[in-house]
Formats: sequence, structure tokens, C-alpha cells
Amino acid sequence: MSRSAEAACEMNVDGLVGPTHNYGGLSYGNVASQSNGQVASNPREAARQGLAKMKALMDMGFQQAVLAPQERPDVAALRRFGFSGSDAQVIQRAAREAMPLLVASCSASSMWTANAATVSPSADTADGRVHFTAANLNCKFHRSIEHPTTSRILAAMFADPRHFAHHAALPAVSQFGDEGAANHTRLCRDYGEPGVEFFVFGRSAFDPRLPAPQRYPARQTLEASQAVARLHGLSDAGVVYAQQTPAVVDQGVFHNDVIAVGNAEVLFHHQDAFLDNDRIMAELGDKLARRGARFQPVCVPREAVSVEDAVGSYLFNSQLLSRADGRMWLVVPEECRNNPRVWNYLQTLIGGAGPIAEVKVFDLKQSMQNGGGPACLRLRVALKAEELAAVNPGVLMTPALYERLNQWVDAHYRDRLSESDLADPQLLVECRTALDELTQILKLGAVYPFQLN
Repeated sequence: MSRSAEAACEMNVDGLVGPTHNYGGLSYGNVASQSNGQVASNPREAARQGLAKMKALMDMGFQQAVLAPQERPDVAALRRFGFSGSDAQVIQRAAREAMPLLVASCSASSMWTANAATVSPSADTADGRVHFTAANLNCKFHRSIEHPTTSRILAAMFADPRHFAHHAALPAVSQFGDEGAANHTRLCRDYGEPGVEFFVFGRSAFDPRLPAPQRYPARQTLEASQAVARLHGLSDAGVVYAQQTPAVVDQGVFHNDVIAVGNAEVLFHHQDAFLDNDRIMAELGDKLARRGARFQPVCVPREAVSVEDAVGSYLFNSQLLSRADGRMWLVVPEECRNNPRVWNYLQTLIGGAGPIAEVKVFDLKQSMQNGGGPACLRLRVALKAEELAAVNPGVLMTPALYERLNQWVDAHYRDRLSESDLADPQLLVECRTALDELTQILKLGAVYPFQLN
């Protein structure tokens, strides 16, 4: 291992579930989101489940950070649709006249931090800084309103311009649909060394020769991925582009992280994940070899796990974490254990001599019912020692912060939230009060619209 690699780590940045966590069924193409629409949620339990996963990874020795949630309901967004008056009047009028817009403006979907941005570590970029591009998420209105606040929060977490560069979201048009790290994986020998950034897209905006899904929208375009690579100063030698299989998107694989996950030299993926799979694996292997890495693809055959089982269990929406012995943990949701075919496959997998040695199961039911598993909840940021030292220390998970955040959740979160509760103007007051305190806990400064006005 090189000296730079010894001084580098991969930090997991998990989204803290917000006080308005609800099941609005807003995400067309996300089977879990649609099937659980209108079910009452438990924001307090959801936040505690996410915090428990963060603490568990911290206890395992991983660097762990917290991404603050968004201000919700987004009253400014509702005002753009013609609702006027006081904040309370805006909410009440929206509830009477356009409840779907109110539900969308209350979404806590920023908890799925994999969609917050695409991150390229300094070992890959032309200027030797860590680059962040906030995702525009323009495929869904309730997510498209996130990126301005996301950008401010990320800039408060990674503030030192000597080490970090931040880019605004791409233009919010369909040709540049960008869903962030949910469609981006970085493979490498060691985190501090140059790697290969693997961009996966669902369709091309400008190349009619490439097929596209017919039932569900392809949320990531090739052109968006290429633009992010240019913004980050990535070389051709360090980038591979691959298209999702359109038929798989039409089965509910709305992001690549529903069908594949990578870490270090390993790519764990379904047999049907990519078009022209053999060529893609060969290109990844070749470019990684040029970086001194040994590519280790782990392909799950459709005979063992169907796409339907993969989507239902979120087998691939998992975290691959490196162990000290060079093998890996696979962090999966409880739903994998509840699916006999998936669980049998996992027992066979860890019983072999491959790179994945152990499975860890987490209860993330509140997130899973809205369509987000372990991988959705985290953004990975590879950092060298000096870059880690430059991160805002207030967002780094510690035992004390874990206890403080649980107390904060218990003080401010409801334990039941239904669609009718979203019309209560007091919910906005509760959310702003909670977030104002949270920015002090995490030492973020003023990042929310209500703090900036």
C-alpha cells in the first residue's frame, strides 16, 4: 500500500431523516415508494434507525458524517405556484386546493444522500481537490427543490477551498437529468490513489441510437454524467460510462444502486444490470489494471436472484465496506433476510473464497418503505488525511454526537405522520425550530432559507 493510501479513508456521509418523513408515494418508477403511498409514517423511528446505522459503522472503525435534512414544507416552492399570504395561509390553501403539491413540498427525500451529489476525490481530479457537484434531481419535482440547500450544507461541511471545490447543479432540464452518486461508483486499489470512476446512465438525450426504457423514466442521462466528469477534471483514462439495461429500468431499477454496488476493486452487480456487460467489465478491468488495481467483479446470476427479488429486497442497495484483512462486509437491509432466495444466495456468497466475507443486516424499515436502503442513505467521500482534517468537525459522528442527536430527535420529531397532518402549519414551526437547533449542534452556520431571510 502506498503512503498516500495509508493516509486516506472513505467517509460515509449519511442523511439524517427529517421531521416531515412521510409516505407520499411520490416517486414513479420506485416500486416501494408507490406501493406504500398514504401509509402513516414514524419520523422519530426513521431518524433513530438511520442514526443507529451511522453509529454502527462508526463503531466498526469507519469515518462517519451527518448530512442535515431540508427545511420542510418548502413554503417558498408553494409560493411559486401562486399560493400567498402568511406561511400558515400558504400551507392551508395548498392543502385545500392542491394537496399533491403540499405533499411534495413536505418530502423528506433528502435523507437519501446518495442523490445529494457526485463526488470525485483529489487523486482523480486535475486540480488535486475533492470535487462536489450537487445533483439537480429534475426528474421529480419533490427532489428538484433540494439542490440549493444541499449545496449550502455541503459547502458548510467541506468548506476549505484549498481542498474542496463545489459546483452548482447542472441545468434542470431533461437532457441533463442528474441523480448524483446513486449512478456513480468509484473503483480503485486504495482510496488515496487514482481510481476509475464508473458513471451509469439510463438514456442518452442526444444519441437516438441508444435504447431507452418504455415504462419508467430513465433518470440519469449520459450527457449529465459526461458534464460532471468534465467539471471535476477527470481524465479519459479514469472514467468508464455504462448504460443500464432498459428492461431492468422498466422493472423498477430507477437507479444503478438498485442493481449494483462497488468498493475498492470489487463491483457487486446483477447479471442484467448493464447493456453490453462483457465489454463494460473488460473496460473496467483494463483501466483499473493501468491504475495498478485488480478488478474483482462479482456477478449475481439471474437464476439465483431475479431482478424482481433484487428490487424487492434491495440486495444491491447495500454498502460494501473494506475489512482489515482485505475482504469486505456487505451491509444489507432486513428485507434481504426475509427473502429466502436472496438470503440463500448470500449464504452461498459468503461461504466461498470471494472478496465478500460477511453480511451485516440493518433494520431500515421506515426508509425501505419509501424506497431507500443502506446505499441510498449514504454519500461516499474519499479523503486524504489533510482533507479529513479540513472537514467541519461538527458533522463527524462521535459517541457524544450520537447521543445528542437522539435527544434532539426525541425532543422535536413526531412518532406518527399521515397526509392530513401535513396541512398543520404547526409542523413547519416544529421543523424550523428543530433545524435551527441542529445547525448549532453540527456547527453549520446559516444554511436554511428561514435563517437567511
